[in-house]
Amino acid sequence: MSNRSYQICTNCAMDTTDSMITFDDKGICDHCNTYYTHTLPNWHTGQRGEVKLSDLVDKIKQAGKGKDFDCIIGMSGGIDSSYLTYIAKKKLGLRPLVFHVDAGWNSQIAVNNIEKLVDKLGLDLYTEVIDWEEMKDLQLAFFKSGVPHIDSPQDYSFFATMYKFAERYDVKHILTGGNLSTECVRNPVEWMYYQSDTVQLHDIHKKFGTRPLVNFPITGILKHKIYLPYIKGIKTVRPLDYAPYIKQDAIDLLTKKFGWQPYPQKHFESRFTKFYEGYWLPKRFGYDTRIVQYSSLILTGQMTREKALEKLSKPAYDEDMIKHDFEYVATKLGITIDELQSYMDLPKKTYKDYKSQQLIYDLGAKVLKSLGLEVGGKR
Repeated sequence: MSNRSYQICTNCAMDTTDSMITFDDKGICDHCNTYYTHTLPNWHTGQRGEVKLSDLVDKIKQAGKGKDFDCIIGMSGGIDSSYLTYIAKKKLGLRPLVFHVDAGWNSQIAVNNIEKLVDKLGLDLYTEVIDWEEMKDLQLAFFKSGVPHIDSPQDYSFFATMYKFAERYDVKHILTGGNLSTECVRNPVEWMYYQSDTVQLHDIHKKFGTRPLVNFPITGILKHKIYLPYIKGIKTVRPLDYAPYIKQDAIDLLTKKFGWQPYPQKHFESRFTKFYEGYWLPKRFGYDTRIVQYSSLILTGQMTREKALEKLSKPAYDEDMIKHDFEYVATKLGITIDELQSYMDLPKKTYKDYKSQQLIYDLGAKVLKSLGLEVGGKR
């Protein structure tokens, strides 16, 4: 964390727990200014968005002719991917294969939500189960490394497995629930480093892991940013960016039509992510991901700043549940509560303390933005 004086944006909820944040003379942060000057002018959900979405759907259907499905949707059971699955089938007339990666941390609510949507929409579900012993060893290595982004192995496995499947079966379109409506403000890199950095993943595992990664899926930034889209023609697309997407409306619709159950917070469909974002990050590092999530909703008119600040005045984690969750995570990882606590007490490290591909990410982001191929937060 930075030693600078504390300051919070006068427009959203972002503050100086993001050590790279800057403010203009009105106290408005660079996340907000980036949204107003870059994201909003290049984000079209009206008629232009409808035309682009229609063109995209036509391309997906054409590429999927003669196949059992015309695209795959990575579904976690969270609101974004669940709503995307619904509109893909019911509104866009696509034939998606619902693709789920089980990294060992699914909550029962997530399992139920996935089953309800798949069954009632008449879709096929493909579940890839990650080798638990390797996943566990990799997650423990990240704990031992002292970095904030201990959720990277789980995120990495999700994307790597989807890319691997798409390449194997020559699926040209991967649909994800990523969207600007609820994610126009990005988590600072120091909080959540890029989950696709193979160099960093291997470096941390080499230093702290205890077993080889034989079955764990491996990908890389160059593969999924260059090789797959431009050589193999496999595109990752975000349909929710082309039409109005209001989170609460989506929750209400899915709840009414499918008996879908909401979560206390974004990303809490995974029990590990719930522990990581709800307790580990704010307790050990002072990073509260809710300020990013709420700031996105503030900017897109889905939450007032006053409501956000009211919610943020309360702890990110449930005081009554944390002892149980702490014990659950320790037991699941095959360690004692004392050992898990010892990782909490380690000296704090960052992604900069290990080998990485940061230069490639920085260069790629500049190129994509200069070409108008990336619309979103500043980092």
